[in-house]
Amino acid sequence: MNHCLLCISLFVCLLLPCSVAGDPRPVNILLVANQMEHSVLLVDPISKQVLATVGVDINGHEVAVSPDGRFGYVPIYGNTWVGKPGSNGSTIQVVDLRRARTVAVIDLGKEVRPHCAHFGPDGLLYVSAELANAIYIVDTKTRSLVGEIPTGATHTHMFVISPDGRRIYTANNDAGSVSVLDLPARTLITTIPISKKVQRISISPDGRFVFTHDQETPRIVVIDTATNAVVRSISLPRIPFSSVVTKDGHWLLANSESGKLFVVDVASGALTKTFDTPDVPVLPTPGEFALSSDGAHAYVSCPQGGTIEILNLKDWKLEEPIRLTKGVDGMDWVPSVTN
Repeated sequence: MNHCLLCISLFVCLLLPCSVAGDPRPVNILLVANQMEHSVLLVDPISKQVLATVGVDINGHEVAVSPDGRFGYVPIYGNTWVGKPGSNGSTIQVVDLRRARTVAVIDLGKEVRPHCAHFGPDGLLYVSAELANAIYIVDTKTRSLVGEIPTGATHTHMFVISPDGRRIYTANNDAGSVSVLDLPARTLITTIPISKKVQRISISPDGRFVFTHDQETPRIVVIDTATNAVVRSISLPRIPFSSVVTKDGHWLLANSESGKLFVVDVASGALTKTFDTPDVPVLPTPGEFALSSDGAHAYVSCPQGGTIEILNLKDWKLEEPIRLTKGVDGMDWVPSVTN
């Protein structure tokens, strides 16, 4: 299919409000980073087909979609992993999601290994700047860096923004801590020690609890956001990598490098279900979660397996995965209707 037809197909898919073969899920599109192939993919989660592939620099791990669904932003991390030697990225690539091509590059001014990205309630783009020990703030209208918030810790890798938009919580990988940032004031509130090393972070829909993953002991550490203190730990059979809380706040989903998916009751902390992802190889590298807008499905990227696993949260069954290629990692949703 040529470039023009790809753009037309993408445009139609973004606008159509219907579903395929009676599937009740809203037709949103997944924007997926493939860090091994230096690209981002636009994927229809219903047909499980790639609608377009856009090349980016080396390597984009994470993505963020603008609130209006027009653009995707891909921080270029570099050719290595957190805490490891290698190249250091200094840019964010801007992908026009209607035309399915890169249209601009935002220069951050120095090599900071930009990684995780989220839009704040103020419309600004917040990006973890790992080598700067900070969260960078980007104005996507002017495509320029406009500020930063210090995290007080090294290897700030992933972060979440509270539902009320007032706090940022960062997972500081090799520092083994979580930083709490005041987003409006752009200041560091406190740093919470967790372990020798942590990986990734999630937050409950009501903003009451933050969850991070101890990489020394198989447990999820729970932080009360009212006190910024650790209130309990959730023990698991394997060391967890990433997690997400379902939209109803009832379940905490977590994955591990063992290829396991865990389902934990948030209220009790009890492990209630365990799934084996069938398409991952030995010693897989787990990716991250994306919940469908109706909260009925969880999508889990598996970089080494080259798949996006689909967990049906109503009948608790793994559905046929989206089969892509090795390297699929960060994901975000492109709304089905753009303005």
